[in-house]
Amino acid sequence: MQATSNLLNLLLLSLLAGLDPSKVQNMSQSIEVLNLRTQRDFQYVLKMETQMKGLKAKFRQIEDDRKTLMTKHFQELKEKMDELLPLIPVLEQYKTDAKLITQFKEEIRNLSAVLTGIQEEIGAYDYEELHQRVLSLETRLRDCMKKLTCGKLMKITGPITVKTSGTRFGAWMTDPLASEKNNRVWYMDSYTNNKIVREYKSIADFVSGAESRTYNLPFKWAGTNHVVYNGSLYFNKYQSNIIIKYSFDMGRVLAQRSLEYAGFHNVYPYTWGGFSDIDLMADEIGLWAVYATNQNAGNIVISQLNQDTLEVMKSWSTGYPKRSAGESFMICGTLYVTNSHLTGAKVYYSYSTKTSTYEYTDIPFHNQYFHISMLDYNARDRALYAWNNGHQVLFNVTLFHIIKTEDDT
Repeated sequence: MQATSNLLNLLLLSLLAGLDPSKVQNMSQSIEVLNLRTQRDFQYVLKMETQMKGLKAKFRQIEDDRKTLMTKHFQELKEKMDELLPLIPVLEQYKTDAKLITQFKEEIRNLSAVLTGIQEEIGAYDYEELHQRVLSLETRLRDCMKKLTCGKLMKITGPITVKTSGTRFGAWMTDPLASEKNNRVWYMDSYTNNKIVREYKSIADFVSGAESRTYNLPFKWAGTNHVVYNGSLYFNKYQSNIIIKYSFDMGRVLAQRSLEYAGFHNVYPYTWGGFSDIDLMADEIGLWAVYATNQNAGNIVISQLNQDTLEVMKSWSTGYPKRSAGESFMICGTLYVTNSHLTGAKVYYSYSTKTSTYEYTDIPFHNQYFHISMLDYNARDRALYAWNNGHQVLFNVTLFHIIKTEDDT
């Protein structure tokens, strides 16, 4: 640009050589001024070109950011929908329960009518006959409650993460026979080399870490498969097949008994090990022990226990290898066994103590933290309590209820 301008100046000067010197000088100065302006304008154009390129890049970035933001918002909406989807089976369960409650109310109305009739006729009966009728009504009421609570496992949803604490292995639980106002939580960290049980007055206190009491057990426990039932802790004594019953209220051992032939100390554990040979659990029917013996070729044995003496009342031998089970739990007298403690686990096998029959099932559940070392059913809460890799979580269960009438045979 500068060279062209100088050449133009020389040509003009040559053409104007015959003119008046003063005029030539003036024209030369004008040309120089024009040249300077041209250079300035050219620099301005270059600067504007740079700014335009910058604006173009910014507009492109804004467009990319808008697309990214829309993608992020879409993903957030999708995650919200994914969170809501598990509520659908829960709502379906509530519908089922609502029908059951309606039937239960009708049964109560019938019982109330019978009671009213008894009151009107009270002068016509002696005390013993009235007492028998009251007992009959009580039996009917209990039967009605059984019809409402028991059922067959159909689905597991969740989990809900209650707290993150402790080691990878442990147990936490509530008492299924406690009153509605009693919501104490017990916490037992690790699967061995520990005797300390921590108590919390409620789930809220458990979450906040507000302990109400600690218990120093007389023996170390083995595994994570303990259970609290009717105010007492039942656990497997370390390096033995002895079951201990420990009263929280009395602070002492009430009973202990050896579980005959039961393997212990990682002879027949669940797939994850951890001295999980003997699994103690409770359901709507009572107290149970799940274990394996040499006599049953290492396959699972189910025993119903007397909660006071720990005596085995009845046993069932299954054909499912204990070492192939991830975890197990009882619902309404049926044992449900998972096929793994890792990702992809599902309830794969069930055994009914009522009919002494088994079936293979396919009930998946979300192993959110990849390693389950404790899975127990609580009949009062109708939920599964789990210890999932240092996370204390809850699973909701959907049960299929069969309401039997007096006409059923």
